[in-house]
Amino acid sequence: MHLRFDRGTIVLANTPAGFDLTGAPGILWDARVETHRAPASMYAAVARWLRDRALPFVDEVHGDGGPTIGWVDPSLRDYQAAALCAWELAGRRGVVVLPTGSGKTRVALGAMASTRLRALCLVPTRILLEQWQHEIAAVYPHLVGCHGDGRRDVTAVTVATYESAYRHMDYLGAHFGLLIVDEVHHFGCGFRDEALEMTVASARLGLTATPPRDAAHAIRLAELIGPTVYELAIGDLTGRFLAGFDTIVIHLDLTEAERTRYAALSQGFTTLAELLRTIPQATWPDVVRAASRTAEGRRALAAWREARRLLALTDAKRRALRALLARHRHARVLVFTADNASAYAIAREHLIMPLTCDIDRPEREAVLDAFRQGRLRALVSSRVLNEGLDVPDADVGVIVGGALGEREHVQRVGRLLRPSPGKRGPGVRARDTPHRRGQSGLAEASGSCPPTLRPAIGSSEKRSYPGSSWSRTTPG
Repeated sequence: MHLRFDRGTIVLANTPAGFDLTGAPGILWDARVETHRAPASMYAAVARWLRDRALPFVDEVHGDGGPTIGWVDPSLRDYQAAALCAWELAGRRGVVVLPTGSGKTRVALGAMASTRLRALCLVPTRILLEQWQHEIAAVYPHLVGCHGDGRRDVTAVTVATYESAYRHMDYLGAHFGLLIVDEVHHFGCGFRDEALEMTVASARLGLTATPPRDAAHAIRLAELIGPTVYELAIGDLTGRFLAGFDTIVIHLDLTEAERTRYAALSQGFTTLAELLRTIPQATWPDVVRAASRTAEGRRALAAWREARRLLALTDAKRRALRALLARHRHARVLVFTADNASAYAIAREHLIMPLTCDIDRPEREAVLDAFRQGRLRALVSSRVLNEGLDVPDADVGVIVGGALGEREHVQRVGRLLRPSPGKRGPGVRARDTPHRRGQSGLAEASGSCPPTLRPAIGSSEKRSYPGSSWSRTTPG
């Protein structure tokens, strides 16, 4: 028998007539080519099953292709070393959960250096390709490959975007023994899961600050990567490894015109609420597909989208942001919005640089470099800064709006918690308050809200996180 890699699967070729493969993990009969086939991710399990039964076979799957050499010790912190140890004890499969800004990438470097397996690192965006290459190059002396953003360089250690991996894993899948997935919570609930099934890598490490909490998502992710093997929250690291921070929630009123318009729109998307009640387990894409089948549903979706646009940047938010930027004119400020349209509107109004998916890599790098050097005092972004991008020099965060809930909030707070000498990191929290219809939230992270701003902004409340505790901020 011959065990081979075939376009994202493994096949058992030349099996003797009548050969019994009952119980072989993942193996199915492929009548199209008259051979037994399994997802590539089952390679290690199938090979082990054959060996355990002393069944002779020729392993023609390339696997890891031999060890990588020349690694420099990445010098892990205690908790990073503990996370790596937990992953090793779990059979080199599993998810490590650490807060944004705590150095999840260092755990990945430790895994690559300790296993010396050929490694494929998957990242969600093109922005993170170069950042990961730079981090790896600091402890690995050989060329680091890049697969994505127009490049197709494959080496023993390669960084690829999710999209590139999904499109090309049919040949990438046989070349690596270690799979590392940054922001792994994106998997386990979508069609791109197939990318993780198409690689033979038996060692798998997932990294995230926001693991899935619903059972179905978590179970599927455990199948693809492994269970959560190590987890720390923000409070476990605040004070020593993450900067302490304050959060202020400021409640803002809609204008009478905005309130009237929102009330009218909310009547229009009651259809969506009814759909959610009738199919509570449905995902948002399921709801959109169902609503799109009827004229009434399409009108409801249009009303919902317009309501979101209305709340994304209200008149009160504009005034509040103007006051906050003036107060923190000597600080480096990150402004987060719900969408690109709001980001561009704020950029035009306040002459601050937008950072969106429309900005190409050279300009994006120049912008971030200018921000780090203090030549730009503020950046405004909707989602580009949510995941992974290292912005260690931000002092203040203002969340004008959000679209992705708790996970997005945790990621945005993490952009501000990387410690530096003398820094008290500002944590931020903003949320629209549906139980107080007509009001929206805007958070300012800077200590206390000055009395001179309160009349212009609205009511506010403050939470401090100086060291060892973290609790979610909620509007009163």
